[in-house]
Amino acid sequence: MSTTTDPCAQTQDPEAAQLASGAAQSADAGSSSAATAPLRSPQAVRDRVQQLIGVRRTIERRRKQEQAQLDGVLDKLELASQTTDTLEHLGDQLFGHTIKLLEEKLTIALQEVLEQPLSLKAECRYLRGAAAIEFHIERDGNIEDILKGQGGSVANILSVGLRMFALTTLDPAKHRRFLVLDEQDCWLRPDLVPRLARIISQAGRELDFQVILISHHNTHTFHEHADRIYRFEPSDDGVKVHLWRPDDA
Repeated sequence: MSTTTDPCAQTQDPEAAQLASGAAQSADAGSSSAATAPLRSPQAVRDRVQQLIGVRRTIERRRKQEQAQLDGVLDKLELASQTTDTLEHLGDQLFGHTIKLLEEKLTIALQEVLEQPLSLKAECRYLRGAAAIEFHIERDGNIEDILKGQGGSVANILSVGLRMFALTTLDPAKHRRFLVLDEQDCWLRPDLVPRLARIISQAGRELDFQVILISHHNTHTFHEHADRIYRFEPSDDGVKVHLWRPDDA
């Protein structure tokens, strides 16, 4: 029996041996470092956690405060809605008769002066903490704007009635029933002016009002409905005032 030995296996490369030795020394050094390095203290982490817990508690406290405020606002809004409904109901009870009277009387005035199928409609509401009345006119069931309709003649007529109504609500012991109407007929055709003058005269007598009506229309237009008519005429000495009579030229 014979045995053969590989010469290469017995012969070691010097460079490879040196590298192997260096790697082994490095591994030993790393293991020694890992074993001897001090551990970092967890206190910094604990401090950060406590800080975050404090922030969370602050946010939670603010959230609860804001939720309480929101709940309070919602309760007030609900109460405001109920209050508005109650006030509107009371307004209907308190002003219902007055509203109907206004609608009736001013509708008659519109129809007598303009001779058109117009009617006044009023609606009582409670807006921004106060009672309010909104008006519009209707023609054959169609709504028309008071200020734009009829070129202003509707507004002429209605404003007279509303002013007189407003004066009737004042205490006569403190307020004299005295009304000045400055060119209240400015948007009316000349042939319609006597009708408005008649209504003003009748209302003034029924309500015990003293009314002064200023107009640029012909003086003869008013002589059947006015107690006295004064005519103002410019002159070289200023404005002259004359008591006008029907037989005057």
